[in-house]
Amino acid sequence: MTSTTADDPGLIPAPGDTAWERGGAGVVLSDGTALAAAPGTERTARWLRDTLGAALDLPLAPGPADAPGTITLDLDPDLPAEGYRLDTTGGGIRVTGGDAAGVFWGAQTLRQLLGPDAFRRAPLHPDAPVAVPAVRIQDAPRFSWRGMMLDVARHFLPKEAVLRYLDLLAAHKLNVLHLHLTDDQGWRIEIKRYPKLTEVGAWRERTKLGHRASPLWDERPHGGFYTQDDVREIVAYAARRHITVVPEIDIPGHSQAAIAAYPELGNTDVVDTTALKVWDTWGVNPNVLAPTEATLRFYENVFEEVLALFPSTFVHIGGDECPKDQWKASPTAQARIAELGVGDEDGLQSWFIRHFDRWLTARGRRLVGWDEILEGGLAEGATVSSWRGYAGGIAAAKTGHDVIMCPEQQVYLDHRQDGGPDEPVPIGYVRTLEDVYRFEPVPPELTDDQAAHVLGTQANVWTEVMESVSRVDYQVFPRLAAFAEVAWSALPAPDARDFTGFERRMTAHYARLAALGVDHRPPGGPRPWHKRPGLLGRPIEGAPPNV
Repeated sequence: MTSTTADDPGLIPAPGDTAWERGGAGVVLSDGTALAAAPGTERTARWLRDTLGAALDLPLAPGPADAPGTITLDLDPDLPAEGYRLDTTGGGIRVTGGDAAGVFWGAQTLRQLLGPDAFRRAPLHPDAPVAVPAVRIQDAPRFSWRGMMLDVARHFLPKEAVLRYLDLLAAHKLNVLHLHLTDDQGWRIEIKRYPKLTEVGAWRERTKLGHRASPLWDERPHGGFYTQDDVREIVAYAARRHITVVPEIDIPGHSQAAIAAYPELGNTDVVDTTALKVWDTWGVNPNVLAPTEATLRFYENVFEEVLALFPSTFVHIGGDECPKDQWKASPTAQARIAELGVGDEDGLQSWFIRHFDRWLTARGRRLVGWDEILEGGLAEGATVSSWRGYAGGIAAAKTGHDVIMCPEQQVYLDHRQDGGPDEPVPIGYVRTLEDVYRFEPVPPELTDDQAAHVLGTQANVWTEVMESVSRVDYQVFPRLAAFAEVAWSALPAPDARDFTGFERRMTAHYARLAALGVDHRPPGGPRPWHKRPGLLGRPIEGAPPNV
């Protein structure tokens, strides 16, 4: 990757081989600029007309590829998957992709070259020509999985907010949106066979304000869900941006919303499940699914509808934070352990996960789960989301399983980004912009063959203390920009990374974020409306452990 120069407009994530032509003429876009799209690039052509056309008042009418000043989109199978070349030095603009996704990522780089006005929805200077600097770029991503997990269960985000975040991911060349759709605090997806999941499970009576130890409550009911048509729209919108939406239906823990809707799903021989409501506070909940055949059939039926909505090869089943106390006390669960010969409660959870691993595999899908699915033995085809640190991912990769690295100590964006007293509802360790920029997804303990099982990396956004889109923006940005560079670019070792250069490029990127209306954390600290005085957090002091 070449170093930045004075001509560099602050590209993020940093592209690979880049040559700026000092004093080069570049290209000027105007009303007469044509757009020539080769077969297989039509989707990016449509996106360019919709996005740049609206922002810069450019019709971008179809035209011949060899005309001066034309934007040409084409394909070159010799380029790597998702890779692209961008050349603005020959009197026109040519974006060439190794595949359709590569063309789209090249168009994202072109948009950044056009300045922050290209990120608006209407032109600030109608009819004004737009200059593109002279540059040649050849670029490709480091990882195939470059994701963000968005928790819409703890605080529901309307469909429009999800669509907006898909645009923000695309602008940063991130290609996976992992949607955390179910939890104790809410069920967010319509399942037609089981309407009470949303009639009952999507709504809670009140909400804890701040950390679970806070005495404060928001007494307003909270909830919402996505209809199946909403989901189809989200998935189609993502696909047009070469983003895969990975659904998560959390089992066998984090299930009180489902049990509140259908009490027979819980451990009825231990607790009166008919008295349970959708949970209104945070933490690890003791109410987990009963390990019965009826529960398996219920969730098979749920997943049948989920698979019909989400074409993603990967389906996330959670598997985390499943307390075993009810199973230990349940005669039904203990009889199940003896019947199956799985030894103990960890073995029972492993049996639960293995069942759905086989079930999904038989339907051409792949199971993903949080790293607790290692406990009791890892299902044969499972992929591990390593969240409690690196250890789960290391163990999985060493046994030939694929891994998504998302350690909470590094890339949980709900954790605070500064140690100052004005950070809103401070949770966890301080993870600054620089800390995220120096995150390395592949631990040195892995051999090259083992490291090949690290499919990529993901930043996770848990929304217990994020009650609005503005709060999500503040926690996510600007750190997601640093994360995107880690996921895309071929960076040196963490200590050798040029954070000063990244900060310099962020100056231009803050202007893009402002044009997009992102309510990010400013470098100097929170603005007045970002603060949440009086709301209890749970800050953890010191450096996070490297586990």
